[in-house]
Amino acid sequence: MFVPQATTWSNCKKASSCVSTCYCVIRLRQSAKMASVDLRDNLLGISWVDSGWVPILNPSNVLEYFSERSNPFYDRTCNNEVVKMQRLTLDHLNQMVGVEYILLHAQEPILYIVRKQQRQSPTQVIPLADYYIIAGVVYQAPDLGSVISSRVLSAVHGIQSAFDEAMSFCRYHPSKGYWWHFKDQEEKERVKPKSKRKEEPSSLFQRQRVDTLLLDLRNKFPPTFYQPKPGEKPLPVEVKKEPEVPVETVKPPEERETKPPAPPGPARPPPQTTPNKPPPEKRARLQ
Repeated sequence: MFVPQATTWSNCKKASSCVSTCYCVIRLRQSAKMASVDLRDNLLGISWVDSGWVPILNPSNVLEYFSERSNPFYDRTCNNEVVKMQRLTLDHLNQMVGVEYILLHAQEPILYIVRKQQRQSPTQVIPLADYYIIAGVVYQAPDLGSVISSRVLSAVHGIQSAFDEAMSFCRYHPSKGYWWHFKDQEEKERVKPKSKRKEEPSSLFQRQRVDTLLLDLRNKFPPTFYQPKPGEKPLPVEVKKEPEVPVETVKPPEERETKPPAPPGPARPPPQTTPNKPPPEKRARLQ
């Protein structure tokens, strides 16, 4: 007799983990398949060239060059392939229905534009894609939706990168709040030399005053050497000493007041001019 085992919480947990693992594996496989399909269908990022055809390309054989088997942009089920197999001219394409390739524009010898279109009648076609050949290299022209999505994606990526970088410099503390902390700015300020402040120009009074002070110092302390030209040996300077002026002795005012003035006396006769005589001889006295 079969007795079912009691389900425990550990068994349920293991079963749920196994299911989630299998689901993740399936999703990864599906996403890988979708990515491979998108890479095969998206031909905007590839190019093709055959160097053997480049020197001889012209408007008459450019479609034959485009229909090479190694060209990934060429559809083997198009009407051009049917006309080529039946060895007919390209004029028969107007009478057929389906996908076809035509030469839309030619600018010899470097630029050719080939269009892929769906023909529904001899007078009605629907453009599907355009291909341009520059110097023998084939590229697929992007459609308007691809261009807009690429530009928007680039702009969103740049904005997201800017926000991420800005958030990396944001700091927060409960006591201080939010602030910005830029490390590069601190390093630049450390490396950057401090700019000297520009000195204000001196006034005319200051210049004259300084010149006067320098002239006084030069007169008081004349130079003992002078250099005629830069690099030459300095020569001594002869300093002329000025004669010293005798200093008059001035008596204090107290002495002037103590001496009474002399009484006026009789007028003295003018001094007589006597000839210069030698002094008298001294004679010894007899005791």
